[in-house]
Amino acid sequence: MASLLRSRPRLLTAAALVLGASLALSACSSSGDGGSEGAAKVVRPASTSKYQGTVLNKHFDKPDLVLDDTSGQPYDLRARTAGRTVLLFFGYTSCPDVCPTTMGDIGVAMSKLTAEQRQKLDIVFVSTDPQRDTPQVLRTWLDSMGKDFVGLTGDLAKVKAAAKPLGILVEDPVVDAKGAVTSTHGAQVLAFLPADDKAHLLYMSGTATGVYQHDLALLADGVAV
Repeated sequence: MASLLRSRPRLLTAAALVLGASLALSACSSSGDGGSEGAAKVVRPASTSKYQGTVLNKHFDKPDLVLDDTSGQPYDLRARTAGRTVLLFFGYTSCPDVCPTTMGDIGVAMSKLTAEQRQKLDIVFVSTDPQRDTPQVLRTWLDSMGKDFVGLTGDLAKVKAAAKPLGILVEDPVVDAKGAVTSTHGAQVLAFLPADDKAHLLYMSGTATGVYQHDLALLADGVAV
């Protein structure tokens, strides 16, 4: 009998983001000081910001990550997306709730943009269940949401190491006595800007399609955060 996969995403409330930022988004400083300045904090969009997503006051480096893409070829995330706007999400194809909802909402938002705007955006999905998410499985799943979406799969240790500095938790899948597999993963989407290849915006699980549509249009048009 095929194993049943269940998702248990780690979600953070708005209050947790504001009051517990050092826990929700920790070890994000590339400076290595280890002091209080290294603790990442999240702020609500400033009154001067045109964006509806959460504005980060510390900008996270894009992960140094090389995995297989959906054609089975090595994909260097930093090199292939350098100087481009990137939305990055960690999840898995058998997730029954947050993963298809999040990627589906982004897909709908992308479909509302012009072809020129879409060409300026990279949507990257990194699998937290690489044993089951083969390149072929990942491509079929992503095609239902966006045929241009990038899917990456491979060594889970690399995935966990890439997610950790972003404050995104990824745990090893757990199999219970009945053979059911639970994959626990963070549900945050991060937007990296082309000017410095760092994350400037965060979107939590449940972000409305309209918010993505609004912000993706601004990102594609190069509007400053």
